[in-house]
Amino acid sequence: MHITRREFCLSTAAVALATVMLGTSTLPPFPGQALADDYPAADLMKPDAMPDLFLGDAKAPVTIVEYASMTCPHCAHFQETTFPELKKRYIDTGKVRYVLRDFPLDNLAGAVFVFAHCAAKDDPTKYYSMVDTLFREQRTWAVEKPVPPLMAIAKQAGLTEESFNACLTNQKAWDAMESVRQRAIKQFKVDSTPTFFVNGTRVAGAVSIEEFAKVIDPYLKGG
Repeated sequence: MHITRREFCLSTAAVALATVMLGTSTLPPFPGQALADDYPAADLMKPDAMPDLFLGDAKAPVTIVEYASMTCPHCAHFQETTFPELKKRYIDTGKVRYVLRDFPLDNLAGAVFVFAHCAAKDDPTKYYSMVDTLFREQRTWAVEKPVPPLMAIAKQAGLTEESFNACLTNQKAWDAMESVRQRAIKQFKVDSTPTFFVNGTRVAGAVSIEEFAKVIDPYLKGG
């Protein structure tokens, strides 16, 4: 499955919000592929078509990479319940460098990611603020007719209808996002959201801050 601008624009973008519960939203399985738990951190951090936008200290001893989909209710749950404490305890204190990467599970999620990047203009602070807003408002726009609520969010961010439409039809942005997604599938065997890599160690699902701490803290003690 490929995420494309054309399919989003031609479809009705009818994406029903899945039942909210702890767990993950999954793509079809990848036959014959064993899921490795760990990958070299250097491989994960190699540049791709879409530059990473980081939160935290670039020299932090721990790097967390999250692959998420904007229409994933479990990703929204993580953003609401775990991320604030993760940011307070680890990111704001210089212990963790955090990056969110686009892994849309459907064309609507792809469109929303493209919009978020465009609205933020590659400013990490604005981007993560927009991501937080979109996850918080997920129930309002992950519906049969998503454009009106998304347009309202766009206007709050200072975009006009013309600039909003220009964001969604930026083919270069769609191609870059799909490059990130395909690399995640082929190289790192990502098949569900949210999926995290903590210094290369896989952590899957909307885990709690306590579960995260069990993975993060040993790296800090060893530093």
